[in-house]
Amino acid sequence: MEENQVRSDGPIRLLSRRVTISQLADSLSVSKGTVSKALNGYSDVSGRTKARVAEAARKMGYRPLSHAQAIRTGRSRSIGLVIQADEYDGYNLFLRDFLAGISQSTSEMGWTLTVASSNSYQDFQQVVCRMVEQRKVDGFILPRILVHDPRYALLKRMEIPSVLFGRLWESEDDLIADSEAICYDIDGELAFAEAVLRMQKHGHTRIGFVGAPSEYTYAHIRRNGYIFGMEKAGLEIDDKLIVSDIRTRKNGAQATQWLLETEEPPTAIIFATDEIAMGAYTVASQFNLSLGHDLSISAYDGAAWGRIMSPALTSYQVDMGKAGRRLSSLLIGHIEGKKLDDQEEIAPAKFIRGGTDGPPALSSYELGRKFRRSVNGNGSQLVRQIGERQ
Repeated sequence: MEENQVRSDGPIRLLSRRVTISQLADSLSVSKGTVSKALNGYSDVSGRTKARVAEAARKMGYRPLSHAQAIRTGRSRSIGLVIQADEYDGYNLFLRDFLAGISQSTSEMGWTLTVASSNSYQDFQQVVCRMVEQRKVDGFILPRILVHDPRYALLKRMEIPSVLFGRLWESEDDLIADSEAICYDIDGELAFAEAVLRMQKHGHTRIGFVGAPSEYTYAHIRRNGYIFGMEKAGLEIDDKLIVSDIRTRKNGAQATQWLLETEEPPTAIIFATDEIAMGAYTVASQFNLSLGHDLSISAYDGAAWGRIMSPALTSYQVDMGKAGRRLSSLLIGHIEGKKLDDQEEIAPAKFIRGGTDGPPALSSYELGRKFRRSVNGNGSQLVRQIGERQ
């Protein structure tokens, strides 16, 4: 169900008297009709006049009344974002920067952002239909793209403009080629391939992977990056060193322990997200392992709190503010009918050097032996605490 809505025009300002279209017209010594036509892009107004009106409107802080503009143009000049209220994998930690980026861009373009929440796909349907019927939004940003994403399919059927933060996925191996889909994504595949090659350069040959929930397309993209990196490095891909569908740091601790319990444990582990990589810190502390020395790890997201961990987490950073700004710009352009040179934009992730990766101090055999000794030495407290594999 829809829990709340927030409309944002950027930073809060002290209220002042609204500049009217009459005042704008008087300042330019032209008629209100000319100003209206210029602002709405009518072809019978010269480009020079349009530029003069636009510049004057910017300087005077003129903003058209949204309800009047909606009646005149059929647009609300607002874009929508429906947030999944029950996300448990750390995504909500990044919402502030993401929303700030969207709000900044929409405000600069004279648009607003309408935010709502839902707990299920059924809720999403109801929220979208209500927002569209009430003419509150002209299109939607879809974050966290799902495999066979029903949200995109719904908006496509309803002919509602949308842009995707992520890419469409058909199966474990195939991205969907949809000529109508407009996508902005971060190159997770390249980042994870680079992470593997970085570990190999340190001297690691047994490299594990802990993946994200498989309902999301990014989980498959990042896993494919790991596989590609292993192949490029000429290293054996051992299915026993790949754990999938991990969501929380508690699950991340479980996954780390399962990998260390294998007959030939990895000396390096690459985690799909910073959130689940936090579980490795728990295991390292519990069993007297030194991260970056006994066990190397790296992750993805570049969360600020990863840099204050001890040691700081090696990761790849996603600029969520930039993503929000670009997505809103793409969506508004799409709504206004602007043609794109490319329907799909892929931006690079930024490498964040930490202290959790380095040359292996122990062989796989020595690491396994040290881990088992530590388990026997302090009992199976963590084993009982984190329970069975989910």
